[in-house]
Amino acid sequence: QLVLVESGGDLVQPGGSLRLSCAASEVTFYYHAIGWFRQAPGKEREGVSCISDRGYVTDYEDSVKGRFTISRDNAKKMVYLQMNNLKPEDTAVYYCAARRYSVCAGRSAREYDYWGQGTQVTVSS
Repeated sequence: QLVLVESGGDLVQPGGSLRLSCAASEVTFYYHAIGWFRQAPGKEREGVSCISDRGYVTDYEDSVKGRFTISRDNAKKMVYLQMNNLKPEDTAVYYCAARRYSVCAGRSAREYDYWGQGTQVTVSS
C-alpha cells in the first residue's frame, strides 16, 4: 500500500519561506501524479498544486502562482512544495496525495486515492 508522509511544516513570519516534503513508501511512486492540498479551520480542503508522474506538467491554484513551486525526485520517492512570500492566508494543514494514475486531471480531492496525514503551516507575525 502506498503510504505518504509529509514534513516541513512550521510557524513562519509573513514573507518567509518554507519547503514541504512528501515521502512515499513504494518504488512505483513514479507512476503517480501527486497533488498538494490544504485545509484551514472552518474551510473545505482545496487543491494547491499538482504534478504529473514525470514532473513535466504542473499547475497551481491562482493565489499561489509565482510563490509556490512543486517538484519531484522520483529516484528519491519525494515530492516537494517550495513556498515563498508566505501570507497569513496560507495558514493551513497541508497534505500530499497521490492518484492511481499518471496525470493530475485537475485538483479535486475526489480524484486522489492515497493521502498523507498532513503537516501544519502557520504564517503569523
